[in-house]
Amino acid sequence: MAQFSNYILVCGGTGCRASHSEHIITALRKELDEAGLSDQVQVIRTGCFGFCEQGPIVKTVPDNTFYVSVKPEDAEAIVREHIIKGRKVERLLYVAPDTGRHVSDSKHMEFYKPQVRIALRNCGFIDPENINEYIARDGYAALGKVLEMRPEEVIREIMDSGLRGRGGGGFPTGLKWKITREVQADQKYVVCNADEGDPGAFMDRSILEGDPHSIIEAMAINGYCTGASKGMIYIRAEYPLAIHRLEVAIAQAREYGLLGDDIMGTGFSFDIEIRYGAGAFVCGEETALIHSMEGKRGEPTVKPPFPSESGYKGQPTNVNNVETYANIPPIILRGAKWFSSIGTEKSKGTKVFALAGKVNNVGLIEVPMGTTLREVIFDIGGGIKNGKKFKAVQTGGPLTEKHLDTPIDYDNLLASGSMMGSGGMIVMDEDDCMVSVAKFYLEFTVEESCGKCTPCRIGNKRLLEILDRITKGKGTEEDLTELKNLAGVIRDSSLCALGQTAPNPVLSTMDNFWDEYVAHVRDKSCPAHQCRDLMSYVIDPKVCKGCSLCSRVCPTNAISGVLKQPYSIDQTVCIKCGTCMDKCKFGAISVR
Repeated sequence: MAQFSNYILVCGGTGCRASHSEHIITALRKELDEAGLSDQVQVIRTGCFGFCEQGPIVKTVPDNTFYVSVKPEDAEAIVREHIIKGRKVERLLYVAPDTGRHVSDSKHMEFYKPQVRIALRNCGFIDPENINEYIARDGYAALGKVLEMRPEEVIREIMDSGLRGRGGGGFPTGLKWKITREVQADQKYVVCNADEGDPGAFMDRSILEGDPHSIIEAMAINGYCTGASKGMIYIRAEYPLAIHRLEVAIAQAREYGLLGDDIMGTGFSFDIEIRYGAGAFVCGEETALIHSMEGKRGEPTVKPPFPSESGYKGQPTNVNNVETYANIPPIILRGAKWFSSIGTEKSKGTKVFALAGKVNNVGLIEVPMGTTLREVIFDIGGGIKNGKKFKAVQTGGPLTEKHLDTPIDYDNLLASGSMMGSGGMIVMDEDDCMVSVAKFYLEFTVEESCGKCTPCRIGNKRLLEILDRITKGKGTEEDLTELKNLAGVIRDSSLCALGQTAPNPVLSTMDNFWDEYVAHVRDKSCPAHQCRDLMSYVIDPKVCKGCSLCSRVCPTNAISGVLKQPYSIDQTVCIKCGTCMDKCKFGAISVR
């Protein structure tokens, strides 16, 4: 890379690719060719920069100019103005909403300021398909260091760091490694759980797309520590870009002697293969995942024995998720003391979140444990879209305004009636109906249940039926009592975490939005005007001008009247599509 004087980094993550970042790369290279600068300026396809709301993103190095919402046709201006003339293209710079000023360096953006990027350290900085760029940023140095240490020393370092599993359970990572190491067996396995399926979650996918070598290196370190010689990455087939980049990275690591036999001449042998999942959410649970890899139905089993003792093919198997592995190399290189200095007493380090929903700055973020929800949503996230009022945020159960100053860590979220989860964070505003939100998540878990245990298979279906009745105005007060009781039974008696956490949205919304449930049952109304069976569109005769536009756009001819006289809506024919209210120029139509 030394022969180039300038670099243009272009986001090559799934989100930006969907917005034509590949065409931007092609256009930039074409402009550089025409300007005779291809031997001086290199265009590099990177992973996700994180600021998805502003994508596609293009960054120039070494001056660190950060361009947002770039289109292929902007390539000419970036090359002609910025690269050749040294003038920033102002119209492509980020505009700070509080000051209205252009910001050219991401370090000065409120979205990035509070973040500490450890797991995401290389995403947006390197070409994920170039092992040399990973090595240039200390890649595989941790593996080299580990191979000169005793496995027990490495495990102790991981334990002292306080790293806990980032897949949702929060089990101490070093302890899991220690247990796997202590079990005697001729063959052991290391597994990376990349079966990310939570609604709104894209953390693991982005790490694999932007920094696949960090996962390979961490798995090799795990293999050395636990005594495993084989590694498997279980990834859902719906992640084609992540799979491709993993395949490239594994091939490169083998070519460089960093996977395979006698790694770095130490006698340690370790290799990795990819196993594909069919998109079953329950296979995110480690025993169900293992059964799927064995070619069996993806169902969980009772623990103990834990996979660390008896896992894949009955052999000791260490399972960690993508984000957990991404933290391992920096812990080895910078030390347990450094990592444990970040975060809270019982939750060390950082956490990656996929911030989505009704928030201005949708994106991938990484913050120290202990950061409050208020900081995430209103500082990093830029507040709620369209000036609406914040209502709740879904992690492992909706949290409300009273929880905004709650530090984000495993224990505080559990105490608040939620849980860390894998990192999907969906923000909701005043227009969201919390009964409908609970119903949405129940629909998901009912669909994804493997059906092995009765509480999850039958109980969650009953919960969904009750919620469906309530949102249609057919619920009773007895339904509310049954809803809460049944949710508690399912939580306490389901076999795996899918069933155990499925009632969380129900219990949390009932605790925090009881009035909404009561309104649906007693008043047969939806305060947020989201449940179609409980809402109606009405025309105010004092405001209606009789222009007939609403009648002309109504798809069911539910609106009738005489020109220049107030029109009316036949509620028996209206399908509550809202087209009339959207088209009315006088604000005469409202929803009740």
